[in-house]
Amino acid sequence: MDSGQLKWIANFIWNIADDVLRGVYVRGKYRDVILPMVVIRRLDAVLEDTKNAVLKQKEKLEKAGIVNQEAALKRAAGQAFYNKSEFRLMDLKSRAKQQQLKLDFEVYLDGYSDNVQEILSKFKFRNQIATLVEADILGGLIEKFLDKSINLSPKPVLDENGNEKLPALDNHAMGTIFEELIRRFNEENNEEAGEHFTPRDVVKLMANLILLPIADQIKPGTYTVYDGACGTGGMLTVAEESLHKLAGDKEVSIHLFGQESQPETYAISKADLLLKGEGEEAENFANGSTLSQDAFPSREFDFMLSNPPYGKSWKTDLERMGGKSDIQDQRFVVEHAGEPEFSLITRSNDGQLMFLVNKLSKMKRDTPLGSRIAEVHNGSSLFTGDAGQGESNIRRWIIENDWLEAIIALPLNMFYNTGIATYIWVLSNRKTKKRKGKVQLIDATSISTPLRKNLGKKNCEFSEDQIEFITKLFLDFKSTDVSKIFPNEEFGYWKIVVERPLRLAFHITKERLKAFKEAAAKAWMEPLEILVKIAGMDTLHRDFNIIREQFEAELATAGINLRAAALKNIYDAFTEKDPTAEPVIKKKTKKAIVYEPDPELRDTEQVPLLEPGGIEAFFNREVLPHVPDAWIDESKILIGYEISFTRHFYKPQPLRSLDEIRIDLQNLQSEAEGLLDRIVAMGASK
Repeated sequence: MDSGQLKWIANFIWNIADDVLRGVYVRGKYRDVILPMVVIRRLDAVLEDTKNAVLKQKEKLEKAGIVNQEAALKRAAGQAFYNKSEFRLMDLKSRAKQQQLKLDFEVYLDGYSDNVQEILSKFKFRNQIATLVEADILGGLIEKFLDKSINLSPKPVLDENGNEKLPALDNHAMGTIFEELIRRFNEENNEEAGEHFTPRDVVKLMANLILLPIADQIKPGTYTVYDGACGTGGMLTVAEESLHKLAGDKEVSIHLFGQESQPETYAISKADLLLKGEGEEAENFANGSTLSQDAFPSREFDFMLSNPPYGKSWKTDLERMGGKSDIQDQRFVVEHAGEPEFSLITRSNDGQLMFLVNKLSKMKRDTPLGSRIAEVHNGSSLFTGDAGQGESNIRRWIIENDWLEAIIALPLNMFYNTGIATYIWVLSNRKTKKRKGKVQLIDATSISTPLRKNLGKKNCEFSEDQIEFITKLFLDFKSTDVSKIFPNEEFGYWKIVVERPLRLAFHITKERLKAFKEAAAKAWMEPLEILVKIAGMDTLHRDFNIIREQFEAELATAGINLRAAALKNIYDAFTEKDPTAEPVIKKKTKKAIVYEPDPELRDTEQVPLLEPGGIEAFFNREVLPHVPDAWIDESKILIGYEISFTRHFYKPQPLRSLDEIRIDLQNLQSEAEGLLDRIVAMGASK
């Protein structure tokens, strides 16, 4: 079925909402009725041919006194689900009384198998029935979904001569319609940019990136595919199809695993699997937060891909997990670089990289292929977070473990509900020899085909040729204008803290002395007299160290013991910063004098890990010539990682030549003179 027909069906269903629900529901609530009704109608259409067989089997089982009927009824239905009620949807059209319709419709819904009951429960569809009945629109709603101008069945509709009147709607096409409807509802409700679905063209590219590099290593056997933010399951479906295609004649068994936090989206993914006859696979899908309620804590997977929510808070998950300082989840607190508790916990306002960490914790470590991962992120995952913070630590952990193969920058406006810059990260714990120690960056921002009509914010797509071209760039692993290869260390840096000494002048003035006496405790009066005697009144001392040393010696001689806080208060009252003063000494050791740093002069620098000569060479070249009294606080040196596409792919616009500028100026001057002549002429004519 072509995209035009799919769009027509989606429009038809969309218009049902306006035709039937307007005036009863606000537009933002249409989805609560329409989406579950689409699923119900699809299930009903799939079960239509075997309905009588199911009813006969049910009657037979009940006569035999068999209680556990599920397996037998599924066999009779020929599906992983069934409906044992006496009704089909078409049987309910003729109910004249709303209350009878309500009762029969509820019996019809109750007749579905347990796996469908879970789907209906997640949709909370039964909560809508009373409203539909009270408004006298339930019958009209059912009738619209049974309209003969659309076909939601996996079988074609034939005319009286046996010719195809309406094409069959296969599972992939049904999924496309689901996603289009959800996209529209999200847009209607002004959903966040992170709440979106991944277009099929992007998913195909992602599947290529994780599967094609090991295509010749696929052997007969079982493979697992996982998506921790699975939405309606579209990514998993495409990955499964691609893996089967690559396997060719080899016998491979593919098992899909997914987790989704949104109940209705989870319900759609389960419905999709049931409709494909993959009832057992549907049991591998879970509803709940991947971060705080991991449904597969002990599982490892061969292939993983996701488009997690970005720019979205995970504060609730963080609190469930014990708060940032008390998280014990071993997925997010690891041992790395000699640190037993290396934190991979990001800011609570954006948890996208946490989904990637979750996948990395599920990599297979004892198989020849290991695991391969593709995940979509926005730009903040490349650079957000300072050295030592969660985001930077995640990048460091990934790159220093040599798991990052490539990052592909996608064109803008590739997604339905967001136009921001997006990137595909490709990771593996079984890098080929040529990729070891290296990262490939691919700039695909200019590679796309415009859509004839926008789909939400999506105004372009990848053609099959373009998907193949980008995949080839990745597989070739060569440096070109749009593909660049770097050593892992290219993205790392040392963050150093540059200190400069605190320089204080000591000066007791009448005003300062008066203010101090008014605020000071009585116990400080005697020490104050000693200090005035040493420093004198209105005398500026540019070496605070001498005054402090003499004062504290006199206090010791007099047997006066002042706490450090009291001494600080006294010194603060009579000192002032002076760039010409001597540095304040913090302590003296046998090897060196340590100065007190001035927090206001403190600065930080980023020193690339690939800096020739390291930190010392950078400091001697870039810092000391400008501030000779500076030093590095070695206790605060941190390692960070960030990835900048702009730095590596930015192409500055060439400057215009002087001749071009001169011609433009001459033209402007001529225009101005002509305008002035006209103005003067108009004035003279009056």
